[in-house]
Amino acid sequence: MSSIAPSVRPGAAADPGAIVEAYLTAHMIPDPDKARQYCAPGMQITFTGGRRMNDPAEATAFNKGRYKWVKKKFERTDVVAGSGPDESIVYSIGTLYGEWPDGTPFSGNRYVDRYVLRHGLIVEMQVWNDSAEILLARAGLAKL
Repeated sequence: MSSIAPSVRPGAAADPGAIVEAYLTAHMIPDPDKARQYCAPGMQITFTGGRRMNDPAEATAFNKGRYKWVKKKFERTDVVAGSGPDESIVYSIGTLYGEWPDGTPFSGNRYVDRYVLRHGLIVEMQVWNDSAEILLARAGLAKL
């Protein structure tokens, strides 16, 4: 897990991976207002199942319905070139841990997030994780 430099400022010419990690750290508090500082206006968020959102507060509300609380353990943050000099693609890979709404703890729930940054701000976020499969198994509708 890489550390987040305290000097990471929203929109600053900083490492795109550090920007994403700062965003996620704020998002996990949850502090959607602080997280929003790392986002461009009109940001597009797509959660598992194709759920579309346009603001970190919407993602926070979705998470409150699915989890009692949830955090991400960052395992890797990979940065690759985007379509131009002012664009970067960032992949955050790791696991989720927390509690389901009934208070049952969980950990090891794999996730992959893909971010597109332009001019140091997040314009797109795509989220994939194992939560749906785990919930189906807990309901007796699937086997893990």
